[in-house]
Amino acid sequence: MTDSNAEQQPSAPSRTPSEIDGIAERWVSTLADLDPDIAIWIGIPGRLDEYADLSPAGHARYIDEAKKVLAELDAAQPTDTVDEVTKTDLSSTLRLDLEGSDAGLWMRDVNVIASPAQSIREVFDLMPRASVDDWGTIARRMTNVPGAIEGYIETLRTGIAEGVMPARRQVREVGEQVTRYAAPDGFFATLAAEAAVEGDAQELPESLRSDLRRGAETAAAAYGRLAEFFTTELQSAAPDVDGVGRDLYALRSRHFLGAEIDLDETYEWGIEELARMVEEQTAIANEILPGATVEEAIAHLEKDESRKLRGTEALREWMQQLSDRAVDELSRSHFDIPDPVKRLECMIAPTQEGGIYYTSPSDDFSRPGRMWWSVPEGVTEFDTWRETTTVYHEGVPGHHLQLGQAVYNRATLNTWRRQLAGTSGHAEGWALYAERLMQDLGYLDDPADRLGMLDGQRMRAARVVLDIGVHLGKPRLDGTGTWDYDYAFEFMKSNVNMNEPFVRFEVNRYFGWPGQAPSYKVGQRIWEQIRDEYRTREGDAFSMKRFHRTALDLGGVGLDTLRTTLLG
Repeated sequence: MTDSNAEQQPSAPSRTPSEIDGIAERWVSTLADLDPDIAIWIGIPGRLDEYADLSPAGHARYIDEAKKVLAELDAAQPTDTVDEVTKTDLSSTLRLDLEGSDAGLWMRDVNVIASPAQSIREVFDLMPRASVDDWGTIARRMTNVPGAIEGYIETLRTGIAEGVMPARRQVREVGEQVTRYAAPDGFFATLAAEAAVEGDAQELPESLRSDLRRGAETAAAAYGRLAEFFTTELQSAAPDVDGVGRDLYALRSRHFLGAEIDLDETYEWGIEELARMVEEQTAIANEILPGATVEEAIAHLEKDESRKLRGTEALREWMQQLSDRAVDELSRSHFDIPDPVKRLECMIAPTQEGGIYYTSPSDDFSRPGRMWWSVPEGVTEFDTWRETTTVYHEGVPGHHLQLGQAVYNRATLNTWRRQLAGTSGHAEGWALYAERLMQDLGYLDDPADRLGMLDGQRMRAARVVLDIGVHLGKPRLDGTGTWDYDYAFEFMKSNVNMNEPFVRFEVNRYFGWPGQAPSYKVGQRIWEQIRDEYRTREGDAFSMKRFHRTALDLGGVGLDTLRTTLLG
């Protein structure tokens, strides 16, 4: 595997920070002050043992600060193209936040994957654990969980009073999640019991262990109060209707894409793209087992012991080995990967909620980029043919290359651009784009691995159709009515090869997080459109490697900003 267009990446000259850079840096500091989770996420100093104010007063303060920054940006003049991108994208992000606030999104923020119910707990996954002091910070943060929970409950109660509430299905499902967090043997108790300084034989003092146990009990009790609120007060008030309607969906779509799309055209495209994925899968199934259907080819592969992993540790080791190989080979042939970005850790998440995700390195790379797999309870077997493309999606050349490169590019980009900017459509669209790129580069020549990639691509196409269909109340594809949960679940089951717990989690996610799931496939579509237009414009001078470097050097941006910046 060689690249005829191999080029050396020039070192970027340091850029003199501008007025707009200063505005962006102050905004990062404000965000870290408003929400200490931001400081943990990007690895900067902050009140790491505290939480954001999740009450209505905390939200009001955020909106006031956002308006101030927006006014500063409106008055500032860009000095170069970097400034132009920063001003355009940060202004767009803040205006979307204001629109979302006016629409009451903050009062109904409950879903099974990305709401305060999860984030209050999830931040502990990223907190440093390298010293006794780090564990002291963790203990103090656990004692502050009740304040975060009470603020969140106050906000949701405001939503009840205003008639702005999440759907009952999400309340019920999240209620079950937080009940598990509150259990005597749940996350917090386990965290305290297993506390140890990473990579060191140093023992934690008994006084600190006692603080950790008390903190765990305090945090678990707070989650118990949240579980009670969800299963009684909020669930009884929440509406049964799952779909959010066209106006709110359009707003959420713009938030996740950083671009405005024609929802009806995208729905029809999703149906066509799904059919194309099925056709491509069928052809590859015949390569694996002549004359076989997709289902028969999958059944054949699932019996292949050479492609099976048993246990989460075997899964983690396999992911790490595959990732290390991709980083090594691609850095020598197809991409200019800086040394700090070459480090990627594959992890089994401490929860069992389902889902695979990536977390960026801290700003100084002391915490590396990490690929996490939250394995549902009872799932103990994994098929390598199905997950090879997942490693490329989450690692290199997917999220880790994209986001790690942005963090590394501090000579040009301010902290907001490196660490906080961007959209799901930009990041997840790139990751799907990267999966197809790995096929083009020969890493998926094995028909089984290619079938696994298409299995994921088919799922992403299916959820474009499902997500828009559900939330816009589209007619069912079989013409028997409009989309509902049972139809969506059967539709998803027929288009993915996952066990039922995975499928149910996915469908619940789409119902509670409108616009996010389609951003993957729609983002890929926009990335490919931009690349093709860029290639046409460049003609014989086009270099795929240079296109990728130019695009990734921008850091995270909305897809409209990406298009405008690259194509003019």
